[in-house]
Amino acid sequence: MAPELLTDRLLRSWLRCKRRAWLDRHGPRQRRQWSAHRALALDDQLRSFQQLLPERPGHGEAACRQGSAGVMGLRLYGHGPGGLELQAHPALLQRLPGQSRWGDYAYRPVLARQGRRLTREHRLQLALWGRLLAAHQQAPVPEALVVAGGDRRLERETLPLGPGLQHQLDESLERLAQDLQRATPPPLVNDRKKCTLCSWRSLCDETAAAEGHLSEVSGVGGKRRDLLLELGVRSLAELAAADPQRLADDLAVHGEQHREVAAQLVAQALVQAGGEPRRRGADGTPAQPGEPWGAALPELATAPGVLLYDIESDPDARDDFLHGILRLERNADGRWPEALLPLSGPGAGHYQPLLALYEHGEARLWQRLSRLLARYPDWPLLHYGETESVGLLRLAERQGVGEAERARLRARLIDVHQRLRRHWLLPVNSYGLKAVAGWRGFHWSQSGVDGARCLLWWRQWRLGGRLPRRGRHQLGRIFLYNRDDCRATWMVARWLLEQEGA
Repeated sequence: MAPELLTDRLLRSWLRCKRRAWLDRHGPRQRRQWSAHRALALDDQLRSFQQLLPERPGHGEAACRQGSAGVMGLRLYGHGPGGLELQAHPALLQRLPGQSRWGDYAYRPVLARQGRRLTREHRLQLALWGRLLAAHQQAPVPEALVVAGGDRRLERETLPLGPGLQHQLDESLERLAQDLQRATPPPLVNDRKKCTLCSWRSLCDETAAAEGHLSEVSGVGGKRRDLLLELGVRSLAELAAADPQRLADDLAVHGEQHREVAAQLVAQALVQAGGEPRRRGADGTPAQPGEPWGAALPELATAPGVLLYDIESDPDARDDFLHGILRLERNADGRWPEALLPLSGPGAGHYQPLLALYEHGEARLWQRLSRLLARYPDWPLLHYGETESVGLLRLAERQGVGEAERARLRARLIDVHQRLRRHWLLPVNSYGLKAVAGWRGFHWSQSGVDGARCLLWWRQWRLGGRLPRRGRHQLGRIFLYNRDDCRATWMVARWLLEQEGA
């Protein structure tokens, strides 16, 4: 039987996660999800290539014959170790002086880098492109070009495609072929933080939950999972059954920080295994009967209302492009609005989106924000996570706000995530807003939307989506997602208030 085709996309998936590559080849197509992260990466790639090339690149073999400065869409074929059939589709080829079968020029592959440094994934992908390109153009490809930073100064780095890298490529292709021949998928990776970027994440999440995978325990990353496996703790259930003191002693040889969190990891596993929240004691483990505890949100005891605050950001461009504030006033009877706020009608609150446009400048944004905050001087400013407090305080400092006023602003900011972690253990595998609010029954109005999808809408709008109809639709989706984040934050805060009442 002829060997199955290995592609550069399969190689890229395998270098990120062996299980992902197997699923790309054998997984059920209906379970594969579209990822906004992939679309954002392609958008970054396009902008980097536009800065690199003085003209629009040509397409395919015809462009190579014509000697275009840049070529996209060329599909390459070849053979690897053991007769493996290879196929690659380089993102971009750049013309250089030289000799090839087309004339007195040759091409080298170009890759738009994601992240701050070259990775093994980048190197081996370029090695494959260079090998197949050399055979196709009948000219050597001694190096490749890596670019990054399409929004700022374009960074350029050349990568030699020497024998050592080609040897690594051969070894990786052989191992990839072996993994693809498995009857069952490879095991889940140790550290599943990056699984949120993968199109197979929901399928692997189900597997992790069914196996009681240690990565399901909040606080257990790849390194801690390895340490626990060395001690014979192989699952969430076994961690929940572990003796906290003995586990702390066993982990102490790897560092005092592991000893200190041992009891908390056991407590978190116990809560997740039991499915019920527990109040957190002073040592981070479940509070004992009779142990005193303080209110999670004492600032809300006499507050006339709250401002729920959420920022949408483009981290690569260092751009907080939307500041959304949902205003909620205490009811006439002194009670707070319900946890699950309606989108409209009585009790829905008033939502104010503030766009931060380059052409308006930060001074105008700060003026609008400070005026809004000044209208409600006694209202706490609730947010989930540190992004909002850090972003707002840095904005105030850049606008020349004095230390005394920044201190007053800092006192109004309340991180609901921080208060939740300080007072409660929840039966969730993540204390992120989506996991916690979802546990409480909250559903975002737009299914499958996350921060990456929101950022993609924003970039599309900035790059030409400001046509009246299309622009309003894209901005409307961004505003709705941001408002839902505010509503979800209130749902968590309202739950904390209810526990204090109970």
